[in-house]
Amino acid sequence: MKKIIILGVAMTVVIAMLVSCEKNKIDKIGTDPSNDSYPATAHVIYKAVTDIDGNVYDAVQIGNQVWMAENLRTTRYADGSVIMPGLTVSDLVPLRYFPASNGDNVSKYGYLYNWLAVMRDAEGSDNNSSKVQGVCPNGWHVPSDAEWVELTSYVKSQSEYWCDETSENVAKSIASNDGWLEYGVEEECAVSHDPSVNNATGFSARPAGSYWGFYSYFGYSANFWSATALNDSMAYGHSVGFEDVTIYRNYYYTNIAFSVRCVRD
Repeated sequence: MKKIIILGVAMTVVIAMLVSCEKNKIDKIGTDPSNDSYPATAHVIYKAVTDIDGNVYDAVQIGNQVWMAENLRTTRYADGSVIMPGLTVSDLVPLRYFPASNGDNVSKYGYLYNWLAVMRDAEGSDNNSSKVQGVCPNGWHVPSDAEWVELTSYVKSQSEYWCDETSENVAKSIASNDGWLEYGVEEECAVSHDPSVNNATGFSARPAGSYWGFYSYFGYSANFWSATALNDSMAYGHSVGFEDVTIYRNYYYTNIAFSVRCVRD
């Protein structure tokens, strides 16, 4: 009888291990089984959130923050209200745009949103966290400038994310492995120089470009809004470009359309 009990316990343990392994295998697949491009060192949370349109997003933990690892591609706010497609720039209407004016780009690059669409009716915030849900799904928020600075500062503090042993050279660590146009850039720490070694953090910044009344920089730059206003007509954004070695912070007119990444509350 004792042998039977021991055998039963052993079989239970083996079954539990197999179930656990299968679960990990499913989690590892992520949202795109054909292209799992995250590095082994990235702290990825697969299928972390689903937006109101049913789009599923992976997320990645970087320091104490959890960021979406994909550009937002919702057409609606969390309460179901529609974000209208844009045909021109506007400071008065929340709008979304296809990257490079091509709807086929949305599944990979997300939508571009003007700042009014990103924030909805919220005031600008530089708090950490911003507490501005805006265009983000429930449980997530639009990162403030302070939260972007926290991300950048953390990446610069970790030597495994440096290029050429230089703490400022971290653009490659957040840039995606694909989508970047290559034009013989010789600087080894530039984003478009050998993109196969990009994305050490798993952030996967994709070069969706921008919309300024015309579409520009698709394949050349990844630009993201923050929830922080500079004044009545400008807000802060963060970006990396194909020739860049570091992550840039600047301010832009709010009628411009950029990509959006959300941070978990």
